[in-house]
Amino acid sequence: MTDDVLGDLEPSKVRVRFPPSPTGLLTVGNIRSALFNWAFARHYGGKLVLRIEDTDTARNTEEGYRYTYDALRWLGLNWDEGPEVGGDFGPYLQSERMDIYADVVAKLLAAGKAYHCYCSQEELDQRREAARTAGQHSGYDGHCRTLTPEQVEAYVGEGRRPVVRLRMPDRPIVFDDLVRGEITFLPENLGDYVLVRANGYPLYPLVNPVDDALMEITHVLRGEDLLPSTPRQIALYEALAEIGVGSGRTPRFGHLPFVMGEGNKRLSKRDKGSGLGEYVERGFLPEGLLNYLALLGWSIAEDRDVFTMAEMVEAFDIRKVNSNSARFDPKKCEAINAAHMRLLPQEEFAKRMIPFLAKAGVLPEQPSDQQLAVLRAAVPLVQERMNTLDESVDMLGFLFVDDAHFTVDPDAAAKVLTGDADAVLDAAAKALSDVDWTTEAIEAALRASLIEGLGLKPKNAFGPVRVAISGRRISPPLFESLELLGREKSLHRLEQARRTTS
Repeated sequence: MTDDVLGDLEPSKVRVRFPPSPTGLLTVGNIRSALFNWAFARHYGGKLVLRIEDTDTARNTEEGYRYTYDALRWLGLNWDEGPEVGGDFGPYLQSERMDIYADVVAKLLAAGKAYHCYCSQEELDQRREAARTAGQHSGYDGHCRTLTPEQVEAYVGEGRRPVVRLRMPDRPIVFDDLVRGEITFLPENLGDYVLVRANGYPLYPLVNPVDDALMEITHVLRGEDLLPSTPRQIALYEALAEIGVGSGRTPRFGHLPFVMGEGNKRLSKRDKGSGLGEYVERGFLPEGLLNYLALLGWSIAEDRDVFTMAEMVEAFDIRKVNSNSARFDPKKCEAINAAHMRLLPQEEFAKRMIPFLAKAGVLPEQPSDQQLAVLRAAVPLVQERMNTLDESVDMLGFLFVDDAHFTVDPDAAAKVLTGDADAVLDAAAKALSDVDWTTEAIEAALRASLIEGLGLKPKNAFGPVRVAISGRRISPPLFESLELLGREKSLHRLEQARRTTS
């Protein structure tokens, strides 16, 4: 049975690409596009090509290249061909392919598939305005399509430097979008567009299809904002095939839905929550973030939101991507991440917390065996309570900081270490002074002293103790925390807190 996504193409021949620019941080929209291409390639056993669109040399930075590679590797979206990997279709940086583009343009001009246009910007603007006034299409009117040699000589004599335009076919362009179905563009809406500026600089509408053709890309999955350029690119693919550039196969297109932010506006790179760096900084798991981004337009099942990347690869079907815009929900993103944190083995969970605790100065980058033992013991207390790894600092920092640097949150002290808190702390210290230092014994001693002895409700009984030993109003379970902290530190902190209430 023929797969209508592949046609007659062998699955292993699938080739998709992810073409970021090294000009800034990756956004969640970029990542979602990379993820869908990666999953598509892996599903069919094909290849993902990483191609860097760095022709905008003024905006490129060396850090931008490094960031792109590191970010994709952090996400686990490994590429099969591209920078630092190599391949048979390089170079994979567009800035290193300028000679290729110049050669292709020369062939297009020689074959009559493209032509020089000498129109000045002022002339273009005047003719467009006249067309608008007459209620006609205001795109390029083909003025230079059929210039005589004498007209060309006159323009050159005036010192005009031409752009290069593609000669668009005078017929509708129809294609089957893998996400949106059949789409038709009429010729009157598709003017001959510019491939090369007057200064000889190649533009995106040229370099992208040329690279796709030469790299034998079979499927192009990209954002719907690029849909208007697709018929022009299809026309260029056809022209390239006629002059013998590339495999002769026009890629299949699938245009992914917009990712929307608050106020039903398209999520911008300037919006909070749009950049990958925020999620790395907060301690999202790569698998949690990718899981949520996959849900922005696709689902593995109607009643299931949490899945592994291996499960996504197995189930991924580009035809099941929803064409409607998807809204980015930060709370759901965090909830999906929390679900993946629960799935981690305890040893792995402890390992992933270390960089965040080390960055905060709570642990060294290479913790001691004793510190690791405490951390591992604390995992069952916090794994079900945390949504992101950076929460480990507030949640567990008190277990590792020495008493000289231990501080109580001022807000917690103001709200809890007041009134009868001194009596509670005194009673707690006495009750804990000579008990066996186990969770069970600690709980029994404190309940007997504070609830039965002082007649307090649990909140009023244990709140001051929690703040005294953890420095915060929210902590892991109190009795287990006391056991992990140890008798000496616990009693010392109760005494220190008692002094602040005097």
